[in-house]
Amino acid sequence: MRIAAKISLLAALALGLGGCMSLGDDGRDLLPEDTSLAYFPKKTQTQNLLNQLPAPQRQVAIAVYGFTDQTGQFRPTNTGQTLSRAVTQGAGSILVKALQDAGNRQWFTVVERERLDNLLKERQIIGEMRRRYLGEEQTDPNALPALLFAGVLLEGGIIGYDTNTVTGGAGAAFLGIGARTEYRQDTVTVYLRAVSVRTGEVLTNIQTSKTIASQAIGANAYRFVAFRELLEAEWGITANEPDQVALQQAIEKAVYGLVLEGVDLGLWRFADMASAEALMSTYRAERDGIYAAGDVQDAVRRAGSLTALSVVESEEDNDEGS
Repeated sequence: MRIAAKISLLAALALGLGGCMSLGDDGRDLLPEDTSLAYFPKKTQTQNLLNQLPAPQRQVAIAVYGFTDQTGQFRPTNTGQTLSRAVTQGAGSILVKALQDAGNRQWFTVVERERLDNLLKERQIIGEMRRRYLGEEQTDPNALPALLFAGVLLEGGIIGYDTNTVTGGAGAAFLGIGARTEYRQDTVTVYLRAVSVRTGEVLTNIQTSKTIASQAIGANAYRFVAFRELLEAEWGITANEPDQVALQQAIEKAVYGLVLEGVDLGLWRFADMASAEALMSTYRAERDGIYAAGDVQDAVRRAGSLTALSVVESEEDNDEGS
């Protein structure tokens, strides 16, 4: 019983040591569901920010030809490098989804360009079938209207994946009974720029980063409990923040910054600029390093939404004035 009590005590110590180096609320919330059934992933905090963006004055037609992995890195393992890429190759699909999430599909009209050849082939088949079976010399524009063209192109990609940017751990042992915790942090960086189709000018560009946290906690016992009786016990758990979710959040943050930076530069506007002034002030403070990302999240959480940030700021101003 004394041995079991010591093991429990050391396991509790490991949990305590790991408490100061946790994945954080967002990291734990985004870990895979403990179920064997298919499920819809939870919304990320950056996806909620995109959804809450105020409505634009008018929608912007935008095209993404490719948003690729520009790091060229392969996934490292304990036994060496593998042929698997370090980050997902589906960043373009994530970007398209993030563009549609902006303002709940109010901000951007996204046109298909990544698989344009497939789209053109299908339109060619439609035109050919109508000529063959309906005798049309010119395809009816009501049946096959002209393709929508984009005024803005989005370029860029994943430009950095740095591993082991932060590593650490702690442990303790007594008479063959010990506990340990280990921590590792990686960083993924994306770059996004908007280009005018009309002039070719780079209108604005955004760079964002997201950390990827991994944590392991374990306890073990190795000692003789009686003559020729050896006790061996081990317990442990590892939590890894999904790389794909971290990349998704970095891309969503880039789209969020692209929208607000475009408003700040006068490229596009909110439908109600006056009510969005507090949001723009908060963005400028975060962009210029006055606010941290966590400060913005806390402010949004207290306000309940992005559009209510003015209420929070006015209350803080009143408190300072009194």
